[in-house]
Amino acid sequence: MPEGAERLGAAFAGAERPLFVPYAMGGYPDPATSAEHAALLARHADVLELGVPFSDPLADGPTIQAAATRALAAGTRPETVIEIAEGLAGGPPVTLMVYVNAILAAGPRAFCERAARAGVAGLIVPDLPVDEAEVVRAPAARAGLALIALAAPTTDDARLAAIGRRAEGFVYCVSVTGVTGGELRVGEELRGFLARARRAIGVPLVVGFGVRTAEQAAAVGRVADGVVIASQLIRLIEEAPSPSAARAALDAYCAGIRAALADGAG
Repeated sequence: MPEGAERLGAAFAGAERPLFVPYAMGGYPDPATSAEHAALLARHADVLELGVPFSDPLADGPTIQAAATRALAAGTRPETVIEIAEGLAGGPPVTLMVYVNAILAAGPRAFCERAARAGVAGLIVPDLPVDEAEVVRAPAARAGLALIALAAPTTDDARLAAIGRRAEGFVYCVSVTGVTGGELRVGEELRGFLARARRAIGVPLVVGFGVRTAEQAAAVGRVADGVVIASQLIRLIEEAPSPSAARAALDAYCAGIRAALADGAG
């Protein structure tokens, strides 16, 4: 098992509530400010997800797409985001949400080794199907990185079984069919999907896409092992009247999510 998978597994094993996995777009609104935001989120996070901006982010909705565009305009590159991760040493495990072309452009071995030196625990590659992932899985494993698979409500049982055979760290379960930022409903469809996933997958299940409120986070936490929040954090930054107001909004919001997850587990 890669060392990164062990670190992620330890985070889940030591928790008495669902884990909070906040997301920061690396380089948004600019590299220095995003490093500050990542450090703030890390103080609340059990696992931190850092996005590598990409020009054609097929899994991302308009909020994250706009943040990626602004980050790229500010000069953000994959190395910029890896340096942000490096600055979070000693904090929670960090995963990179990165599209496969960014890895291929750098060279999978070079990318994975650089990420591992920065202390990254795992990679989430949303456009890399599990049965085509060997090009990244092998160099990631050699570098000690977990390759974190994704599953969606449309994933059939055969593919869930394939994911389960290769799953490392956790599996990112997409709550809705579509892109990030959509409307989440914790209903029978999500419960049924997670029940199917648990029968096939032995690692923790983390749910993302569409979680906005503390109440939604608590509801997801009652059926999943962790909750990813992404677009809502970017909205808080975008809507804040000043940098200090953005930091205060993020701090208060994340504290509320943590409290909701703890209350829901109780």
